[in-house]
This record gives sequence, structure tokens and C-alpha cells, in this order.
Amino acid sequence: MTAILSREEGRKLLSAPKKKSKYGNTRVQVDGIWFDSKREAAFYGELKQREKAGEVSGVDLQRSFALLGPQGMLMATYRCDFAFIDHSQDHRLRVVDVKGVETKEFKIKRRMMKALLGIDVEVIK
Repeated sequence: MTAILSREEGRKLLSAPKKKSKYGNTRVQVDGIWFDSKREAAFYGELKQREKAGEVSGVDLQRSFALLGPQGMLMATYRCDFAFIDHSQDHRLRVVDVKGVETKEFKIKRRMMKALLGIDVEVIK
């Protein structure tokens, strides 16, 4: 189905006030990448500096992890903000989420990551 708008309707739609975020965050664009908050964008900047210095490598944004049950059935998928190898901590994989508010869903998936994959999810507030 195709909707046809008049010029006036289109302008009205485009000039409508943006809905405020549920958690009060402001979306920010850095290096052509959109981040859900200023805090997340700032952490990305710090991470890029550490990558240039050789302290971290393999930086992944929005990496997904499949959380599989006992018979290999997909129970859930967890998507972190950042995943990277930290050379200052014995080359271990660090999974980081920048959160203002920890939701129930996040808390459950964080526990599942630890129980099923043995990965601690770090929270930056």
C-alpha cells in the first residue's frame, strides 16, 4: 500500500516535534556511527584512543551472542554495545554495555551470559 502526502502534510510530518527518549538519553553521531547516548559515544572515543595506542584490539560494536539452552535450542540473543580484546588484562575478551538504567531484561540476559557462556558483562554507568 502506498500513501500519497501533499506538500503541506509532508512538511507537517517532518516538522513534528521528536518524541523524547524513555530514559532521557540523546542520540549522538560519531565517525558516521549513531550511538544511543552521549556516554556511549564518549566510551567509543576512549576505546578508539586505546586501540590506536595498542592497548586493545578487535573492537566490535553491537556484537550479538546466541544464548543456547541445554539441547542447543536458542533461548535468547544478547547484543552488547562493545566487545574487544584487552591486552592489559591477559588478552581477555571484554564485553561492555553502557547503561543509564538496568532493565529487568538486561539483568536476566547478563546472568545468562555468565551461566551459559562464562562471560562477565561489564556495565558502564
